Amino acid sequence: MALILEHINTAPIAEAASLLDGLYEHSPWIAEAALGQRPFRSLPQLKHAMARIVHDAGREAQLALIRAHPELAGKAMVSQALTAESTNEQNQAGLTHCSPQEFEKIQALNAAYDTKFDFPFILAVRGPRGTGLARQEIIATFERRLANHADFELAESLRNIHRIVELRLNDKFGIEPRLGHQVWDWQEALSAFSDPGYIEKGQLTVTYLTDAHRSAAGLISQAMRDSGFDEVTIDAVGNVVGRYKASKPGAKTLMTGSHYDTVRNGGKYDGRLGIFTPMACVAELSRRGARLPFDFEVIGFAEEEGQRYKATFLGSGALIGQFNPVWMEQKDADGISMREAMQHAGLPATLEAIKALQRNPSDYLGFVEVHIEQGPVLNELDIPLGIVTSINGGVRYLCEVTGMASHAGTTPMNRRRDAAVAVAELALYVEQRAARDGDSVGTIGILNVPGGSTNVVPGRCQFTLDLRAPNDAQRDAMVSDVLAELGAICERRGVFHTAEETMRAAAAPSTAEWQQRWERAVDSLGVPIYAMPSGAGHDAMKLHEVMPQAMLFVRGQNAGISHNPLESTTSDDIDLAVQAFQHLLNQLATETS
Repeated sequence: MALILEHINTAPIAEAASLLDGLYEHSPWIAEAALGQRPFRSLPQLKHAMARIVHDAGREAQLALIRAHPELAGKAMVSQALTAESTNEQNQAGLTHCSPQEFEKIQALNAAYDTKFDFPFILAVRGPRGTGLARQEIIATFERRLANHADFELAESLRNIHRIVELRLNDKFGIEPRLGHQVWDWQEALSAFSDPGYIEKGQLTVTYLTDAHRSAAGLISQAMRDSGFDEVTIDAVGNVVGRYKASKPGAKTLMTGSHYDTVRNGGKYDGRLGIFTPMACVAELSRRGARLPFDFEVIGFAEEEGQRYKATFLGSGALIGQFNPVWMEQKDADGISMREAMQHAGLPATLEAIKALQRNPSDYLGFVEVHIEQGPVLNELDIPLGIVTSINGGVRYLCEVTGMASHAGTTPMNRRRDAAVAVAELALYVEQRAARDGDSVGTIGILNVPGGSTNVVPGRCQFTLDLRAPNDAQRDAMVSDVLAELGAICERRGVFHTAEETMRAAAAPSTAEWQQRWERAVDSLGVPIYAMPSGAGHDAMKLHEVMPQAMLFVRGQNAGISHNPLESTTSDDIDLAVQAFQHLLNQLATETS
């Protein structure tokens, strides 16, 4: 019989601890300590409480917890000495059916890992969806993580232990994240489409109006229809637009969505999570025959990344009247203009049709967006959801420092005019200056010495600057300081510099009332409220220019990595995002009624 939270909250400590036995491998002290925080409002609150107990226990207790776990396909499995929970998990991943070659490979990896880190390799082998990882994926993960730093691996081991516990709790309580699974499956299906040159390598790349892009739009359109949307269209720039109509005509509209294009060799969740999460909400409303007192518009934006053409935020920008006519004549690497790509995709390819997409802000209640975090913060805090306070404003520069190329052997150190060292000094300053604010970030992402040679003091160094902060004043103060430091460094070193501004984007603070709606939604789940800025740009930045907006972040796996094939999240965290979105819709329904 499945457990119920009320029983855990009200049973004597010893009984409740007994019911939670087996969650953390041979470590009942964690659940016992967490029970001191009863009552729990939800299972996610219990999960978080136990994760914080581990966090606060200190390094030695954490190492003891990790070492309490068995090796994968190790001696304990062979001798059938695993706990029932570990046996079930290794069975689901097929580790009990390894080929002799696979078994030998895993044994060698176990030995190498233990030698390097002095604790066993820990992996939640049931995976992000809970149905089990393939053995080759387990082996590949094992090999990849062997290269990590010891401190990173300790943290990664603990994150995987918490995921193991989450799945064990689901089993005990009979929990199935049904809506999270649905979103997960949609995203897996969408990842089958990838551009030529990448799909052959098993890599995900979907750029604007390619065949893969159009196939992705077709899948999203069909999934919207299957979910019960009343209207589904692909508009003049390739946005997929689904509308679930209000209970009465003439109502205002809530807009949501994100992009379905990807960076090259990217991940499955960036953007796409923000399309499918609200689609799951509509599917539930449709299943129940329920209507909202406002129209609900879910948009898969066609182009956010700007990978094929230099037209970042094309899809969302078109809705606020910001489509640059010059884009139509841009050509991709194969010489195909955007106009030709539009015509090939069956789009009107006229400025008149694109201008007609502009929305009237007075028809809208606002815009909300769900997005994978794309960073490590939520993962490190063991928190599944984050509320975005502001999308950072950013400025980018293309810079060059010019010194004097000279012989590396004959030029004394005090006579050099080294362009690369000047930029290196600036890079250290950028790191220090951004850290001073706490939530600003600064990056020199490209650094190039044209015609450089091993035995030549660099005479030129080209580099980029990317400076971001949660508000424009903070960003501009950092920009001013960095450019002033660049000038001071160059003057002191006897070199010259140029700095060309190539991009400037205003910060997009979340509208207070919409941020508060997200906060109430997250709190209703018993999940800690964690507010944070977004360092990355999002479609919400464009809609922010004409209507209120606020975003919700979902924790990423693999230390939160994004724009990378390892980008991932769990169906449990996705399910929480769907529930939070449902709560926001219900709040808004009550307010507008």
